[in-house]
Amino acid sequence: MKLLLTSGGVTNRTIADALVDLLGRPIEESDALFIPTAQYGQPACSPVSVRNAIAGGLCDLGWKSVGVLELTALASIGADRWVPWVREADVLLVGGGEATYLAHWMRQSGLADLLPSLDETVWVGLSAGSMALTPRIGDEFVDWSAAEDDRTLGVVDFSIFPHLDYPDWPENTLASARSWATKITGPAYAIDDDTAITVVGDRVEVISEGHWEPLNAS
Repeated sequence: MKLLLTSGGVTNRTIADALVDLLGRPIEESDALFIPTAQYGQPACSPVSVRNAIAGGLCDLGWKSVGVLELTALASIGADRWVPWVREADVLLVGGGEATYLAHWMRQSGLADLLPSLDETVWVGLSAGSMALTPRIGDEFVDWSAAEDDRTLGVVDFSIFPHLDYPDWPENTLASARSWATKITGPAYAIDDDTAITVVGDRVEVISEGHWEPLNAS
């Protein structure tokens, strides 16, 4: 699987160009599935925010088609229905919300087990949609009351502190990110909404028109 892990989505030309490179074709020739599940685990989100995410943001980039894949429903319809939908998609667009909740439903639905076989599929994560693939998110970002701890899926070997210097969240400073990283212990990145991380095989690359910093570098 090819990963485009973002904080705020496809917010500038550099990130958009990286997305097209990962797809290997224009956006308008690519079929997408949008996964809104993380929003349901985040107390700050609502039915209105889910609707807005589907109507805009990652879904509003000019895709050939966009479908919605709700992970909490998959176990009730059977893998024979939903697995072909995933395999036929060129890209999975994974919205923000609560990362431990998203990771939980990725396991419960079977999507987490399917990921290693999706060699050519692109995963575009926004905030929690990116963080769910990391090993840990830190207690600061756990907002789902049923989460046992801050562990997520560990698809990649680094953690992400998103929304660095976001104007509406004054606590998301570089100093806070550095403090957060001391409790994560593994490698990590602090990234703002104009930054993304691409992962293809063993190659990890930060692409940015904004501000980012590697943390816990050895």
